[in-house]
Amino acid sequence: MATEGGGKEMNEIKTQFTTREGPYKLLPHSEYSRPNRVPFNSQGSNPVRVSFVNLNDQSGNGDRLCFNVGRELYFYIYKGVRKAADLSKPIDKRIYKGTQPTCHDFNHLTATAESVSLLVGFSAGQVQLIDPIKKETSKLFNEERLIDKSRVTCVKWVPGSESLFLVAHASGSMYLYNVEHTCGTTAPHYQLLKQGESFAVHTCKSKSTRNPLLKWTVGEGALNEFAFSPDGKFLACVSQDGFLRVFNFDSVELRGTMKSYFGGLLCVCWSPDGKYVVTGGEDDLVTVWSFGDCRVIARGHGHKSWVSVVAFDPYTTSVEESDPMEFSGSDEDFQDLLHFGRDRANSTQSRLSKRNSAESRPVSVTYRFGSVGQDTQLCLWDLTEDILFPHQPLSRARTHTNVMNATSPPAGSTGNSVTTPGNSAPPPLPRSNSLPHSTVSNAGSKSSVADGAIASGVSKFATLSLHDRKDRHHEKDHKRNHSMGHISSKSSDKLNLVTKTKTDPAKTLGTPLCPRMEDVPLLEPLICKKIAHERLTVLIFLEDCIVTACQEGFICTWGRPGKVVSFNP
Repeated sequence: MATEGGGKEMNEIKTQFTTREGPYKLLPHSEYSRPNRVPFNSQGSNPVRVSFVNLNDQSGNGDRLCFNVGRELYFYIYKGVRKAADLSKPIDKRIYKGTQPTCHDFNHLTATAESVSLLVGFSAGQVQLIDPIKKETSKLFNEERLIDKSRVTCVKWVPGSESLFLVAHASGSMYLYNVEHTCGTTAPHYQLLKQGESFAVHTCKSKSTRNPLLKWTVGEGALNEFAFSPDGKFLACVSQDGFLRVFNFDSVELRGTMKSYFGGLLCVCWSPDGKYVVTGGEDDLVTVWSFGDCRVIARGHGHKSWVSVVAFDPYTTSVEESDPMEFSGSDEDFQDLLHFGRDRANSTQSRLSKRNSAESRPVSVTYRFGSVGQDTQLCLWDLTEDILFPHQPLSRARTHTNVMNATSPPAGSTGNSVTTPGNSAPPPLPRSNSLPHSTVSNAGSKSSVADGAIASGVSKFATLSLHDRKDRHHEKDHKRNHSMGHISSKSSDKLNLVTKTKTDPAKTLGTPLCPRMEDVPLLEPLICKKIAHERLTVLIFLEDCIVTACQEGFICTWGRPGKVVSFNP
């Protein structure tokens, strides 16, 4: 790519970078954009977003790509590292008037080669259901903007459901919809279902079933993004008030909270095993939060401006995992995972047995995640054993990690780790990396019915027949382990850190909600490269490549090491 400012080093766009797995290379022939490739005026426009779906067709080229640029929405066949993109032949193209698409999501459950359900949220508050293969527009939700008039910030299908979807708005509210129901011709009336620290959930009060089924009001200011855990049981939300809030989606209970160092939180993602949540935002940091311990375990500093997207890379993450992961479906999907060149042929169970064996120390664990920001930089990070398990002896020297307080445990870690004499066997599962027993271990054993339980549980709320299920009593036993009361149980006044009134950020600094910088390990990025001239808005990890996009509307493919196919124009 061309350089700016006479080729000054600081403005040079990188077209490849190298990690311990090898070189990642930008593939110019696999760049997707508007067909005429003319950049649009990105100032004031909504962020470019990208959604993928695989149609499982017989051609072996089932990936489809959707992206929005300004007022336009495109749907292409995605050929990745294999073949050049034909920008002149989008499967579907739509241009909207008076509003702009802001986000979108495919229903992976119902996608076929003949039909696909795509939800699109808009800057004026509406949500459209379209089928870009049949080129049909099925329904328009919140058409009269009676439910919410603010911009749609995030829209996602509820995991495991063919009909339920969740929509977040800049108003700070989220709404649960059913595609089979109408929205009504008058503004909805609500009645309170559940209320807690800085959140409330209402049901739609109506004689007939109508959308929305539920209305969530979360925090102060815009609700910028939400993400479902891999098993679909939990929902992580980040808001402009700087708070991460994690809910049990089925029972509508707040399970944990974290505060940014300063400013709003803009993005959130879960680790592939659901044990960690990473956020990014206006403090220019990435923050790693342990779901099991409800505490910040690390911060990463490498960006020079706001962090707009964070995402885990499951294909270069080495995790000893007992439960099947929602995103993969089988352990065979991990055959290409790399971790210091280790052979990944062993099954999940055999790796687990090694980890739990009293004859050997725990097998090494490394999570890879990435981030992109308004500084036009891509950062990759490794979350390693010395951060995850600070009380265990290290088996090898670590690089790219600056543990600022290596001699003392991170703030809030007391009681969360198991100390053992040097000559004894390691614990089967390090407490700093495990949820209280029933919440996670049962989630795995019930994984085949988890998604159905969510849908049925939400349906109960929607029909106003709220009853605590008998099998939920075990969660109540552990509620104190995840709630604000557990985090700050020594002082009753700290329970009011998160309230409906605007929280004073200074009061949260130095608490488990927001530890001081010197109280937690500071990660340094493996790589930090400028890869665009405009702010970056997309980061997606696929099996053979990484996909990024910038506000100019260019969607770029970075071939993974050994995955680049020679291209003949």
